[in-house]
This record gives sequence, structure tokens and C-alpha cells, in this order.
Amino acid sequence: MEDVFRPDDDGMLRMSFLEHLEELRTRIIQALIGFGAIFSICLIFSPQLFDIVLAPGLRALHTTGIPGAEFIAIDVVEQFSIVWVWTPLVASIFFSAPWILWQLWAFISPGLYEREKKWAVPFIGSTAGLFMLGGLFGYFVALPSGLAFLFGASGATHVVPKITIENYFDRFVDAMLGIGVVFEIPVLVFFLTLIRVVSPAFLLKHSRYAILIIVTIAAIITPTTDAFNLTLFSLPMCLLFFLGVFASYLLVLKRESRRFPWKAFLKWLAIAAFVAACAVAVVTRYHLLRR
Repeated sequence: MEDVFRPDDDGMLRMSFLEHLEELRTRIIQALIGFGAIFSICLIFSPQLFDIVLAPGLRALHTTGIPGAEFIAIDVVEQFSIVWVWTPLVASIFFSAPWILWQLWAFISPGLYEREKKWAVPFIGSTAGLFMLGGLFGYFVALPSGLAFLFGASGATHVVPKITIENYFDRFVDAMLGIGVVFEIPVLVFFLTLIRVVSPAFLLKHSRYAILIIVTIAAIITPTTDAFNLTLFSLPMCLLFFLGVFASYLLVLKRESRRFPWKAFLKWLAIAAFVAACAVAVVTRYHLLRR
């Protein structure tokens, strides 16, 4: 019987149309099996997973100090659908993402040249890693801070926050997804450099416009209007932009067969990190004292 994959002289594997469809069917089934297995496990631990989802909101409510502030369920099926359906479903999508990405890679890899395959794994890995890093930043930093400001605003009007779990869950998923996508800025910048749409010199020359766009986007996705939370959102986005520019510069050096001066760079990076840490500590302490 003829092999399904037939290597060609250029390193690619040739497949017929029917073979592509068969391979696609196999990968979809494998992805669904993995997703189903993870969903079954998440379903068993649905109450514990929902406690994790609810934790940032509870911290924000406790920060306000308003008596009676709490999360509630006002619909007959609201608690069941959120705790036992949507929470394990969203958690399964998150936990099964590496497996699904691997199945996607296994499907497209036969159609890539050898020189393209070496970029695919780092590209997929960095994409998934940055997305999860954005989710962690939103979970531990951005979401609790923004919710605390919004919940606390009702204290001056004598309104007791009674937030439905459905409303909170929708905001939680939107924040995690939005911040996760924003953290893909370095991947976007690197990819545009890889296909020669932009260059590091062009990006640095027009960086002031990039920062203006980033601050504008941060102002849109930030759930509050105060300068602290705007800075909390925009500063990591600016750092991610310049991280993408740096990765693009390394790519250009590799193309030109040049080496980067890592020793001098790490020295100045350590100094800059120390100064930035001191600045963040001062700003955070000032914000806490104002509370």
C-alpha cells in the first residue's frame, strides 16, 4: 500500500486531497478526545474551579469594606449553568490548549519546508506561553485592582454591591481573554518582521505612535478611569512591544550573520530592572497609602 506521506526533494511531504481530509479528520478526533477527557476531569472538580474563578472578585469585595457586599444567583438555573457547565468548559479549553495546538501542528507540519518547521514550535510555544502569562497577570493583578475600584465606587452612594455570578463570570472571561490576546504583542511584532513587513529600525523610529496606540487601547479595556489602573494596563503592554522589537532585532542579526553583545546588554538590563522595581514599589506604596 502506498504511504500516506510521500517526501519530496525539497523536504516537504506530499499528500493527496483525500489524504489531507483523512489526516484532518484524525487530528480533529484526537483533539476532541483529549478535550473530552480533560472536560470530564474538570467536571469532577467544578466547585473547586469555580472557587478559583470567584477568588479575585471576593478579594475585590472584601477590599471595599462595604457590609453586605456579595455575589448572588437570581435565576433558577444560573448557579447550575455557571458552576457545572461554563466553568468546566472554559477550564477545559484552557487546559487542553497545548494538546489542541499540538494536533494543529501535527496537521500542518507535513506541508512546511524544513527551514519553516524550526520556527513553528517556538512560535506556537511562545504564543501559548504569552497567552497564559496574560491570563495570570489579569487574574492576580489587573482584575482584582479594577474590580476593587468599581465596587468601592458604590460606597459613596450607599449602594451595596450585589453582583450576580453570571455577570461576574462574563466579565472574568472577557478580562482573561482580552488581556491574554494583548500579551501576544511580541509574537505579532516578531511575525511581521519575519515576513519583512516591518523592521526593528522602523518600529523604534515610530515607537511614540505605538505607545500612543497602546495607551489608547489600555484606556479602552481598563475597567476604571483612574491613572493607576491605566498605568497598570499600559506599562506591561509597552514593555511587551519593546520585547517584540528586541526579538525582531535578534532575527535581523541572525539574517545578517551578526552576534548580539549579550554581556553588556545583561548588565544594563539588570540596572534598568532595579530602577523599574524601585519605581513600581514607590507608586504602589503611594497608591496603598491613599486608600
